[in-house]
Order: sequence, then structure tokens, then C-alpha cells
Amino acid sequence: MNNSLLYEKELTYQADRRRAGVELINIVSELWYDKSIELVLFRNQLIDKSIGEIMNLHDYAAEFIKKPINIFDTVEIARAIKVADLPPSRLDIGKLTYEFHEESNTCHDATLFVGNKLSGARKSGNIKPKDVVLYGFGRIGRLLARDMMEKVGKGAQLRLRAIVVREKADANMLAKRASLLKYDSIHGEFNGSVVVDEKNKSLIINGTTVHIISTNIPEDIDYTAYGIKNALLIDNTGAYTTAEALERHLKADGIEKVLLTAPGKGVPNIVYGVNHTEFDPEKVDIWSAASCTTNAITPVLKAIEDTLGITKGHLETIHAYTNDQNLVDNMHKKYRRGRAAALNMVITETGAGSAVAKAIPSLSGKLTSNAIRVPVPNGSLVVANLEVERASNKSEINEILKHYSLEGELVEQIKYSVNNELVSSDIVGTSAPAIFDSNATIVSPDGKNVILYVWYDNEYGYSQQVIRLAKYVAKVRRYTYY
Repeated sequence: MNNSLLYEKELTYQADRRRAGVELINIVSELWYDKSIELVLFRNQLIDKSIGEIMNLHDYAAEFIKKPINIFDTVEIARAIKVADLPPSRLDIGKLTYEFHEESNTCHDATLFVGNKLSGARKSGNIKPKDVVLYGFGRIGRLLARDMMEKVGKGAQLRLRAIVVREKADANMLAKRASLLKYDSIHGEFNGSVVVDEKNKSLIINGTTVHIISTNIPEDIDYTAYGIKNALLIDNTGAYTTAEALERHLKADGIEKVLLTAPGKGVPNIVYGVNHTEFDPEKVDIWSAASCTTNAITPVLKAIEDTLGITKGHLETIHAYTNDQNLVDNMHKKYRRGRAAALNMVITETGAGSAVAKAIPSLSGKLTSNAIRVPVPNGSLVVANLEVERASNKSEINEILKHYSLEGELVEQIKYSVNNELVSSDIVGTSAPAIFDSNATIVSPDGKNVILYVWYDNEYGYSQQVIRLAKYVAKVRRYTYY
């Protein structure tokens, strides 16, 4: 075949792939908005993705699992899901396509295959939507609002009804809050509309009313006056971190559960995927989603502890600067945090070592930890220096983490990176709280000392863990197939 014919053949194949991509995008949208069925590709979001992004995700999947997953097979599985009688679900179409490819000798019919694989979905109970109140509207609060409003679908899960702030809800404040939600220097422009309703002291987000409530006294709010009942309140202010302080929210009419987006005292500290099932939403009213660093390192440590055992270790966090540091040198209750955040590396403390032990009790007393704030606004890294009980090597350790990222209870928590040049800006916007850098793994000659590099988006990755825990607490977690 001459070069011209080969080139024409390549163009035709590329056009066919893109047409298949368009069909997949259409099916993904129809399933989400008509049936509240969310499709992901190896935990990567497919809703509102472009054709190019869809193609790239397929290329990543092929490289990652070392098996080709082609867009034509993915579309065939998507068609089968579309005609299946399924309840609201979250399905990994990458895993389904891979398994269909592997089992092609025994099952050639995609519809029959999907029906068999997802037979358990019909046993899942009905979901009652949950009202949500965001108490505070800072970095994490706005990301939570974006996620809930972008992925609201038919409103079958979490329904954002109100946001509580300290300032008076006048026209100026509402406009500023709307602007901060709409535009973000790190995460880009919100993929939706935000309109100020000054008369009703509300923001109209994607056509849905979200009330803005002004107060400094949590228990004084009557949420039922806004039509809000039995709500989950997510406190992201950082002002109330003890059980006693958080109980003030439960005294307000209309609030049933409270979730803190920071480490809490006297309440369960949860890393979703690791220890959430140890606590019953029917019995526990106040929850903590721990910290971004704890959510990043705990899933990886869980994988190593379960397979190799950890004798002791040190966690060094290289963390983006945060709003509690000074922009220029000035007074601060912490000495070093008073120095200019964008000009200095700043040593500070972190409770990640002890916090991990709350989720994995077997690691109690085995870990030390510290942190260095560095001049980047987002995107952080944990360097875990571990002494393991059973000697290993780089290849085995990477395979362990790869397995945990593909199978089991931590598939949403660990993303396995094969990128040779991964840097902090690359991981911004990653939904997994832990991005394991497989190419950076170091193991001592005797196989007993292991150094792991775990990246994390300390804003977005953490907010996704908060959403996952919120769905568990609110009992709106859909059937999943990963």
C-alpha cells in the first residue's frame, strides 16, 4: 500500500472513531439526564467531555491496563446499557468493555453480557433525594457547589438548597459571591450559569434557586422557612471543629446530619473508601471528612499495610500554600506562616501521621509527619518513607497499587499514573484524592525501605471525597460497578 492510500485509510479510520465518540457522548448524556445513570471510564468522568477528551481517555486506558479498549466496543456496551432496565447507577464502562473483550469467547452479545454483569443493580433500594446546606462558601464550599449543580441530573441524589455566609446578603455581596463561583483562577470557569436574584436573596445556578442565608449563629436559622427539611449540612468554614460546636447546627430547624470538611474532635474522622462502613448513617449524626492530606495518603498506606505490612514510616507533605498564610510578611499566630506564601517554602506541622491511624488503627504510633508549604496555589505531594515487614521491589509495589486502583474498595481513591513527566499542575482537577506516581517509586536494595510519591489536588480531589462521603451519610449512594 502506497503512502497516499495509507494516509486516506488513516483519515477514514479517524473519522469513524470520532463518529463513534459523538454517539458515546450522546448516550452518556441521555443516560445521565433521563435515567440518572452515570458512565465513567476507569473512574474518569465522561459527562460533558469533548470528542478529543474521549479519545484521550481511551488511549490512557489502553496504556494503563495494557489491553486495547477501542471506542467501537465502548459504544456497543453503551448501547446495551441504554436499553437495559437499570436504576440510578454509576457504571465504569471501561471495566465493562474490558471484561466484554476478555469474555468474548463465552459471550458475543453485548446486551446479554450487560444484563448478566449488572443483574445486582435491580436489587438496590430506592433513593430519596437529600437537601444540602453549605455552611460557608470558601474554596471547598464553591467546589462542592459546582459539583452538585453540574451533576445534579434529575436531582435524585444531593440537592443544594442553601448557602450560609456571615455577610449581609445585599446586592453587592451576592454579586461577589456569584462571581467567585463563576470564575476561578485555578479550576477555570464554571460550566453553567450563575444569576443573582437580589429580591429573594438567592443565586440562580443553572436555573435552580439556591438561597443565601446570612448569620453568625448556626442554631438561629429556621431552614424549614426555605422549604428545607431533614437536610445534610456541610460545614466548610473551619470555625466549628469539635462535637460540641458542630452540635449547634443540629439545633437549627431542618438539619438532620452534619458533615465537617476538616479534621474533627470527638466525631468520626472518615476517609471514604477506607473506613466509612465502620459507621452507620442511621446512628451517627456528625461526621468529619478528615483533611485533604489524610485522604490522599491513607488509601495508599492501606494498600501497602494490607499486602506488605508497615513497621514504621515518615510522611513529608509538600503542600500548596493556603488562605491561612500571609501574602506578604506580616503578623501571624504561627511564626513561619507569617512569611510571604508565594515567595517562600515554609515548614509547618501536619497531623496526617496521627490522622491516618484513626482510619487504619494498625498504624497507630508507627508514623511521623511534617509539611512544607510551597509557592504553588494548588496541587500537593506526599512523600511516604516506609519500612515494610516483607521485603519487596519496585515492580511488585507498583503492581500492588495498580491492582488497588483497578479492583476493590479503593478504585475511586487511587489513580495510578504512568506519566513519565508528571508535575503538580498536571494533577489539578483529578477526582481521585491520591495519584500514585509509579515512575517515582524507590525501593532499597534489601527491599525493606520503600519511598512512595503520592500527588493530590488538595482542593478538587478532596472535595470529591467530601461528595462521596456526603452521599453515604445522606444514603443516596447509587448502585456502582467498578
